[in-house]
Amino acid sequence: MSTTDLTQRTAHELLQLYRTGQASPVEATQAVLARIERLNPKINAFCLVDADRALASARASEARWQAHRSTGAPVGELDGVPTSIKDLILTQGWPTLRGSRTVDPQQPWEVDAPATARLREAGAVLLGKTTTPEFGCKGETNSPATGITRNPWNLDCTPGGSSGGAAAAVAAGLGPLAVGTDGAGSVRIPAAFCGNVGLKPSFGRVPAYPLSPFGSVAHLGPHTLSVRDAAMMMNVLKQPDARDWTSLPPDATDYTVGLEDGIRGLRIAYSPTLGYARNVHPDIAAAVDQAVKQLQALGAHVEQVDPGFDDPLEITTGLWFLGAYSVWSGLSAEQQALADPDFRAEAALGEQLTAHQVQQLNLRRGALGSHMRQFMQRYDLLVTPSVAVPAFEARPAGAVPMDPVSMLGWTPFSYPFNLTQQPAITVPCGLTKAGLPMGLQIVGPMFGDALVLRAARAYESVQPVARPNIG
Repeated sequence: MSTTDLTQRTAHELLQLYRTGQASPVEATQAVLARIERLNPKINAFCLVDADRALASARASEARWQAHRSTGAPVGELDGVPTSIKDLILTQGWPTLRGSRTVDPQQPWEVDAPATARLREAGAVLLGKTTTPEFGCKGETNSPATGITRNPWNLDCTPGGSSGGAAAAVAAGLGPLAVGTDGAGSVRIPAAFCGNVGLKPSFGRVPAYPLSPFGSVAHLGPHTLSVRDAAMMMNVLKQPDARDWTSLPPDATDYTVGLEDGIRGLRIAYSPTLGYARNVHPDIAAAVDQAVKQLQALGAHVEQVDPGFDDPLEITTGLWFLGAYSVWSGLSAEQQALADPDFRAEAALGEQLTAHQVQQLNLRRGALGSHMRQFMQRYDLLVTPSVAVPAFEARPAGAVPMDPVSMLGWTPFSYPFNLTQQPAITVPCGLTKAGLPMGLQIVGPMFGDALVLRAARAYESVQPVARPNIG
């Protein structure tokens, strides 16, 4: 089997090849590392690659697979699958720079975050760390520390953010699995821009440590080539970790069970604008409308209806700017001088918020969460576009004013569901006339992660997924 073939395989397909002896974790890891060496200078998806450690992990995995074939001993759920970690997430032995020049690059962490620990326990081959804007502060992936990350579909375009390195890596065949974070769409935006699957689980379903300074809008979730891979990865990531006091009770459900059960009879609300989005790209509007027709053909009962809330952009950005200021105020004057001008601008806006204003934002958020809990009693799922626009020009840090509209106004479908903490997934739904990916967002009721995955898999089964031709 060619090395290119191995880099284009899903995690599920790689595991099948390992199981049958048609390929090995070492072969797959070598193929991915060679592709990273060749393509990362163009894409800038990785800020750290540890080839020696990855190959040592792959060799240990290969030995386990050989023992499994002869003795039937159990193998980890993701044993030997090349995987990357966003550089906001702690990884033992590697620095976690958070996309910032304010962090000492010589300071490796001696603990794994829960997501890293669970992946390591499952046998995943950890390749390195993927790029992020400074402290994950925006929906593009650029920073003074790591430069501009680019979209494998068009190198002039952004992959989105803040998990842009994770999404670009998966799309370009630089490892089929990646972990990202999502505080206002930061998993779903880049997954949609890069033509991948990206899941923001219910808040607390994937334990986090340390908790995000941006509070309870921040989720961790998988970037993958397929919905089945996302379900497999969630089975690993959702294992309990006592360090996260906000995490949900343990869930022993296997998310791959029932994944192919389809959506016949489900009640789906379809909202093409959420009632307030005014500038949805016509190619995206048409593609999502066609996707909804496919959901109907699969047996779902679809009703076009808006959930009935106003644009919560002010709530999202207000709470986000407050988090930015809390980080900023902990930096020394020397560190502040090194910061991304976009992060500096966000912190300045956060500094202006009064305690009364913050309380009002939290009350408005609570009202939105209650409204959506009630709305979801009438529907099993809500579908929308993932992002209102396709990937746009890749820009350096500080290129545009960092106000609420320029920061998130172009992604009106993502941030509401960080405020409400509901699970939401993006799946590819075709290409624009210019050849850029588009995404369909499927939102579930709180704790309905397995249902969201099942619906995404049903749609994926009838929608061919394209891959970028980057070589």
